[in-house]
This record gives sequence, C-alpha cells and structure tokens, in this order.
Amino acid sequence: MIISKIEEFTKNRSKVYIDQEFAFVLYKGELRLFGIKEDAELSDENYHKILTEILPKRAKMRAMNLLQSRDYTRSGLADKLRQGLYPETVIEEALDYVASYRYIDDVRYAKSYIHYNHERKSRRIIEQDLQRKGVSKLDVERAWCEWKEEGNGQDEEELILRLLEKKKYSQVCGDAKERQKVYAFLMRKGFSGDTVNRAMKRYENGQYTDDFYLT
Repeated sequence: MIISKIEEFTKNRSKVYIDQEFAFVLYKGELRLFGIKEDAELSDENYHKILTEILPKRAKMRAMNLLQSRDYTRSGLADKLRQGLYPETVIEEALDYVASYRYIDDVRYAKSYIHYNHERKSRRIIEQDLQRKGVSKLDVERAWCEWKEEGNGQDEEELILRLLEKKKYSQVCGDAKERQKVYAFLMRKGFSGDTVNRAMKRYENGQYTDDFYLT
C-alpha cells in the first residue's frame, strides 16, 4: 500500500490517502509514529493496527464524550462520528460499544422525547420527528407502549383545546371560513379529522372541563 497523499484536515490532524483513495484521519504525531509520508509504503501490519486499535479506541472516546453533553440516537451519533471521517467499520464498532453499556438506546431516547412533547405535539408529529432523527418505526412503537405501561397517556383533544385557546378561536366561532382555516391548521399539526372535529365542537359548546388550564 502506497501513501499517495497527505492533506491537512485540522491543525493537528491530517487526511491520509492510500493508492489514490481516502483512507483515514490521523494525528500528526501518529503520522510520525507509523512513518507515514507521501509516496512511502504502509505495511499491512501498521494498516491493520490503525484500523483495529488506533481509530476504534479514538472513536469510542469521541462517542463517550459526545454522550456526556446530551443523548443521541444511534443514527445521530453515527452522523457525528462521520464528521470526524472515521471509517464506517470503526463507527459501527464504536456504536456497538456504547450500546452494549446502554449509553445509547433508541427506545429510551424515543420514550424521553414522547414524555417531553406529548402535551404540545400530536402523536403523528412526534413519530415523524423521531423517524427524522433515525429512530425506527418499531422502536417508536415500543417507546409508546413502554411509556403507556408506566401509567402515562396523551389526550389529543385536550391538546387541541389548548391550541384553540392560544389562537383565540372563540373570536371566530361563527365564521365558517375562519373555522376552516383553524381546522386546516390543526390538521397540519398531525391530528386526525375526527379528533379535530370533536375538539372544536367541545370548544364551541364550552364543554371543556373546569380544571382545564391553558399554558
């Protein structure tokens, strides 16, 4: 294997190309350690050591450091590691490592997201958000089930009532055109047509409960 190019990536790190193709990123001290120079040969032994020892250790540490500041989905953490130009095999090894200690858990992540958003977002929007973050449909469903088994629940009609009050819907109850606009707004929020109609009728008829507090 011939080192065809070394290109600066950051002040302390360089991109290494082997046989004209990008291979990995190393610190400049590691370049010296392995004798990596342009047009020099990289032995199979050193190549193997870089891919199975040096980079996996670094990727695991990077993943752990990222998780100290916030939770990530598996997909989200993979994207952060890709920014460091780690090879995919190294990224997968790092993800498997932190997952083995449950430092990443997509069901747990989704359940937490549901808990903090169920009073302001519809179930459909929550699920779309989670899938955009890389959580699988199966893990999202598992999260809902676990969340409900813990005694939690979501009342979308009550959530719609809050949105109606926030939009001062009482001012336009008699206007069919404005009613349709509010209906369309709620549909875009991910609520079903039946749920929207029930909530709007409750609001129009003043049938929400006395202990209904608006936030």
